[in-house]
Amino acid sequence: MKKYLWVMAMAAAVMSLAGCGKSTQSDGTVTSAASSESAESKGDSQAKSGGQAIRIVNGKIEIDEPLKAFAKKYQEKTGQEVVIESLGGGVDINGTMKGYLAAGNMPDLFVFGGEGDYQTWKDYMADLSGEEWTSKTEFGFKSEDGKTVGFPYAVEGYGITYNKDVLEKAGVDPASLTNYDAFKKAFETIDQKKEELGLTAVCSVAAESGQMYWSTGNHLFGYYLSGGLKRGDTTYIDQLKSGKTDTERLGQFADFMKLLFDYSDKNTLISGTYDDQLALWAKGKTAFVTQGNWIDPSLPDYDVKFGCGIAPLAFTKEEMKGVLADCPSWWAVYNKGTNIDACKAFLKELALSDEGQECLVSDCGMISPYTTCKVSPKTPLAMSLKTYVDAGNTYSWEWTKMPEGISMNATGAVFELYAKGEIDKDGFVNMMQTAIADYVKK
Repeated sequence: MKKYLWVMAMAAAVMSLAGCGKSTQSDGTVTSAASSESAESKGDSQAKSGGQAIRIVNGKIEIDEPLKAFAKKYQEKTGQEVVIESLGGGVDINGTMKGYLAAGNMPDLFVFGGEGDYQTWKDYMADLSGEEWTSKTEFGFKSEDGKTVGFPYAVEGYGITYNKDVLEKAGVDPASLTNYDAFKKAFETIDQKKEELGLTAVCSVAAESGQMYWSTGNHLFGYYLSGGLKRGDTTYIDQLKSGKTDTERLGQFADFMKLLFDYSDKNTLISGTYDDQLALWAKGKTAFVTQGNWIDPSLPDYDVKFGCGIAPLAFTKEEMKGVLADCPSWWAVYNKGTNIDACKAFLKELALSDEGQECLVSDCGMISPYTTCKVSPKTPLAMSLKTYVDAGNTYSWEWTKMPEGISMNATGAVFELYAKGEIDKDGFVNMMQTAIADYVKK
């Protein structure tokens, strides 16, 4: 909390100097469909199944419905009830989980996002090393002593997603978008043709830190940490974990963020939610959106007919031809729960059965992390991502190794100030450096 207050104090000081005294913060909500169950309703669901319902906390709201559909089929097949509780909309998942732990209300399966979250939850994770699926994937999350403790359910990727039809009409080849100068030229070209293309802006970006810290502080900042690097190159994440940044590289990243913000829809940029950002692009009002292939399941909701694909978030002057692709998160089995064996059986079904792979790939629109999977993605962005994966043009998600909460409590606020124009490039670089150094300080 001290770290968060420090960053907010910095933000307030800068806004005061700029004559702006208003900041925006949103608490986020737990989003669930009709069959989802919150912590309060856990008792009712367990009563219906004799106290043996498996409860899962899922951190990807966009796959909520397909997961529930699979859970229903699984119950019909095995008799095992599975309750899905999906958290989305900027919810502090770790904070919610800590509340569950304190209340003695932990789910049987819970989501965690990487090394930072692992350090928080490692004492509560069951050993899954002996499970059959572990030999069918390279993406299982390993503990410090080499045990598999995290169940991978998808490989996801992102950069900057484009409307192919708009780019073609504007005369922009998406394959050319591999460095800063190419993006600058493309943005300028499309901006000049906005009216005839029916656009309100070139880009759809949301940088309000209360709800969108994960998009700016994790996903966008992730390109600073590993964009253009060989998989496993930990140069910049190692610096960050020691409280340091590379000023030159961070400056290049700041230049690209400025370019991105300058050509974005201002209302969405400053106060938009994830839904606002997605809707603007999906309705054909912008050429680009800063989200990845996880938006595939949402495209039918907007009746998207245009072609689309993913380009690298190539912020450097040098060529950057790949995208960030990795596991977005993992599921852990709560090692003090009473349904450990039932959880293992459910995970095996999801990972290795034809029905499970159909759910993850066809219904959820993701790429399977399992070598035994025979289902190919059919959704447009997953198909686009798979071309990078197949070609070996991917960079690892080193941002998942950042300290827990840093994007929510430190770096996200810096992106918001930059988007609002309250700080310039030097201010962004300096404030980001200071925020990181302070956050990681013991």
